[in-house]
Amino acid sequence: MAEQGQADERLARSSLLQRFSTRPEFGAVWGALLVLVIFIIFAADNNMFGWRGVTNWMSVVAQLGIIAIAACLLMLAGEFDLSIGSMIAFSGMTMALLIHNGELPAWGAVAVTFPLAMSIGWLIGWLVIKTRLPSFIVTLAFLFILRGVTLVSARLLNGTTLIGYLENHKHEDPLVWIFGIDVFQGLYAWFAEIGWMDTLPNGKRAVEGLPMVIVWWIGLTIIASYVLQRTRYGNWIWASGGDPKAAMAVGVPVDRVKISLFVFSAFCSTLFAALQVFDFGSADAARGQLKELEAIAAAVIGGALLTGGYGTVLGSCLGALILGIVSQGFFYTGVDGDWYRVFIGGVLLLSVAFNTWIRKKATGGI
Repeated sequence: MAEQGQADERLARSSLLQRFSTRPEFGAVWGALLVLVIFIIFAADNNMFGWRGVTNWMSVVAQLGIIAIAACLLMLAGEFDLSIGSMIAFSGMTMALLIHNGELPAWGAVAVTFPLAMSIGWLIGWLVIKTRLPSFIVTLAFLFILRGVTLVSARLLNGTTLIGYLENHKHEDPLVWIFGIDVFQGLYAWFAEIGWMDTLPNGKRAVEGLPMVIVWWIGLTIIASYVLQRTRYGNWIWASGGDPKAAMAVGVPVDRVKISLFVFSAFCSTLFAALQVFDFGSADAARGQLKELEAIAAAVIGGALLTGGYGTVLGSCLGALILGIVSQGFFYTGVDGDWYRVFIGGVLLLSVAFNTWIRKKATGGI
């Protein structure tokens, strides 16, 4: 009997390993661990993993992670959004112009920009559904439209494509602090007092607090994962990307689901823009370039398939973690930053091949 019990236990462990190996994010987990180990070996002496270094690259990861979540959910539903980067520039410049030229309070600019951007997201989704054109084409068109509108309006209304001196709003405005300040400052001060955190030559602690961009990323990851895995709407997303005709036949509102995801993509892009505007204190019409491709790359590296219906929010966040660590790791190791693009291309090809193999393994070769 003991031998039979031991055999069953081994079978259970094997089954657990097999189930994990067929998860969409399986490759991204190992990829993230490998990247961390590499940079711990080659960049630890350059303070990449000190308090300030971790905060810097985690902020980059969080920014990419926010838009990667939106890209992942759209890909699960079988759609793409190539307007993400242009929407970031458009939303950021809209906020800045409303504050700088329109003399609106910062909270008023935020209150106007979010609905405006989400309305454009709704329009994009509506056009995709009504025209039956590929979302690749529709969002590619809006990539150019939004970027052009941003550049032209910035020059006409402000004379330049860069607006600065907005950093004080995160301290003065009753709403905008949620986009710019650092939280848990008391806890970080205590860490410095007891010697857990290094200090700068002027005596200040290395990090003031946890940046809000990281808080937003964690919050969105938890909410999006819960919605996708535990709610009826999440099941609708899977069904819309897996087999939309079959989903519509059983009553899934495929069109409404897809439009809502384009609205959510616009929300995430605008959130990205707000976090940059009120943290950096400036807006630039050139911001967001290629961010749509990085977001899609993060989702694909995290296990999402381009054909829809397969992937996870956690996987997209792991993909963002890999790209964020590498982009900043090159800086800490002194490697030419242009190699980052080469890295994205190579990892993207490997990820697509690996994820396709994993999916065939999970579905028995289908």
